[in-house]
Amino acid sequence: MSALFTPLTLRGVTLPNRVALAPMCQYSAEDGLPNEWHRVHLGSRAVGGVGLLLTEATAVLPEGRISPQDTGLWSGAHVDAWRPVTAFLTAHGSVPAVQLAHAGFKASTYRPWAPERGGVPDAEGGWTPVGPGAEPFVPDYRTPTALDAAGIDTVVEAFGTAAVRAVDAGFAAVEIHAAHGYLLHEFLSPLTNHRTDGYGGDRAGRMRLTLEVARTVRAAVGEDVPVLARISATDWVDDGWTVDDSVVLAGELARVGVDLVDCSSGGATARADIPVGPGYQVPLAARVRREAGVPTGAVGLIVEPEQAERIVADGEADLVLLGRELLRDPYWAHRAAAKLGAATSRPQQYARAL
Repeated sequence: MSALFTPLTLRGVTLPNRVALAPMCQYSAEDGLPNEWHRVHLGSRAVGGVGLLLTEATAVLPEGRISPQDTGLWSGAHVDAWRPVTAFLTAHGSVPAVQLAHAGFKASTYRPWAPERGGVPDAEGGWTPVGPGAEPFVPDYRTPTALDAAGIDTVVEAFGTAAVRAVDAGFAAVEIHAAHGYLLHEFLSPLTNHRTDGYGGDRAGRMRLTLEVARTVRAAVGEDVPVLARISATDWVDDGWTVDDSVVLAGELARVGVDLVDCSSGGATARADIPVGPGYQVPLAARVRREAGVPTGAVGLIVEPEQAERIVADGEADLVLLGRELLRDPYWAHRAAAKLGAATSRPQQYARAL
């Protein structure tokens, strides 16, 4: 029996398998509103048999978008726009989940295929970002404003309000984005958080914002909705956030109601030396799972069905998240099931391919 194709229950939701679509920005929204591109992009992977479908980083505030073309959930209009997407995913047996995010000092940047690079000026639809301090990520990004106490309260409240909207929009689970050098990770990492107030200093102070957000989101969605958190389990530099820190954070996240920790890495600094290779982040998920005693998701150059099967069967993670491989092959899950001898449910329209 395939471990990868066994169900996974998180609170009141059961995933049909352990294959998840990793959050990947599409940079194709207008005013934060998803459109037909998002419905087809996510819907193709639902038809393709993926158990858990995570949206791209979806901003809880307009100024929390990475680019002006990112999706959002800061208004009722966004709820209405997401509903057709989540309805289609649910109808085809996948579990729709939204990644709630705030880009922090990485906000207001051009999308990857724009001819320009760096920060988007006000005249082109950009804005002044915020962060733990007033230093930009890199020199050609926009200089952020340091969040004061009122600004921090606004961010925490926005995550909670967006979580309520997510459930109203038909999402069955939510993920808190605390990775890749975006706002929550900026507060976690000593590379980017040089504050001397209660949201800086030692590890407990730097974890405070992420834990406040997690508590708020858990209270907002109720007891039956799974809450995930994506973290950068290491900054890949000696003086940055470490796997030891992530073990502690994962335990604290579990205590405030997070059900699974999605273990990615990097993003806080451009000087990281990341050992990219097949499954290079899997040991991070394995260690967090083992030492913090929490379910984890593994991500990062997971490509082959046998590779994904081993990760789950060997107890290195409870879930595998595929990014680029699911861009290349939306039907990877069906192909993997066939290769591993597991059954999947395909739409009748595709029955002739069985």
